[in-house]
Amino acid sequence: METPLNHFNQAGEAHMIYVGDKPVTQRVAEASGRIVMQPQTLAVILQGSARKGDVLGVARLAGIMAVKKTPELIPLSHNIQTEGCSVDFVPEEKTCSIKAICSVITVAKTGAEMEALTGVTAALLTIYDMVKAVDRGMSITDIRLEKKSGGKSGDFIREDDYDR
Repeated sequence: METPLNHFNQAGEAHMIYVGDKPVTQRVAEASGRIVMQPQTLAVILQGSARKGDVLGVARLAGIMAVKKTPELIPLSHNIQTEGCSVDFVPEEKTCSIKAICSVITVAKTGAEMEALTGVTAALLTIYDMVKAVDRGMSITDIRLEKKSGGKSGDFIREDDYDR
């Protein structure tokens, strides 16, 4: 039986797919996620009064570093050359949350989806780590690919509404 899961061989064993015959193209991926917290925790972050320092600045660096380390964390992802990366944050007082957005650009034979997802996850985990003394009940949620371009499978743009 043929399966669309290409990280498994004919015997059902995990393996890294061969990308040697694929063309080198520019590929862009964007992922997002959210961390939900108590109002006072959001205030500490936005006022810059966290004991550990600039929460969003450190989280941005953590996200960028994670993008570069993705093949070390995700066993079957390929090592790609990252041409550019950004990690941005959108505080939302109404929902007591911060939305993180990670964008990755590469010129490679395979995409940057895993890098963007890893970057956004590390950024959100870093926010949690930096303010957990104030709020251990924070929730990291809605981590997902928002869009990608380039490659054989073409473009993807998420069409459902993020804000519920």
